[in-house]
Amino acid sequence: MAQKKDLPTILETTAVAQSHIFGIERLKLRFSNGNERYFERLKGWGPGVVMIAPMLDANTVLLIREYAAGINQYTLSLPKGRIEIGEAPESAANRECQEEVGYKATKLHLLSTMTNAPQYNDTQFHLFVATDLEYSPLEGDEPEPLEVIPWKMDNLSALFAHEEVHEARSIAALYMLRDYLEQHHGSI
Repeated sequence: MAQKKDLPTILETTAVAQSHIFGIERLKLRFSNGNERYFERLKGWGPGVVMIAPMLDANTVLLIREYAAGINQYTLSLPKGRIEIGEAPESAANRECQEEVGYKATKLHLLSTMTNAPQYNDTQFHLFVATDLEYSPLEGDEPEPLEVIPWKMDNLSALFAHEEVHEARSIAALYMLRDYLEQHHGSI
């Protein structure tokens, strides 16, 4: 295993741009060997985001079809959303689940905390498995109703071949969910 390295020293942080969603920061760093470099990063939503794998039963996950402005397409993915300031990740996961698929979970299990492009973005997302679902819809902030798609976990290869499935976070999360379900023999 590689030896743990000392983190670079941040010599300077400068705000380059700010929108209502992201900020861009320029960092001046000094590495342990004395080299200094500038890096830019997206400063994401501070509390982070949640992604939820709502399990309708031991083999059925609920996906959503949602418009993705970044690629101007509809995508099939797991429900997700940001954690509000002062909100616990578990509460955010249940709220987003209610807003996006219409169910709240009696049980939530944190499967993983991950990053997406950590070289450029500091946002962490927390992946939860939601089980023992109860119908309990909440109004969300989506501009149109989301289509909820139940999908059998034993048919992931067909899902991954679907033209609307290409969001890396959801794909990674579904592989992790599959492994979790296999380890628990479907007893969620």
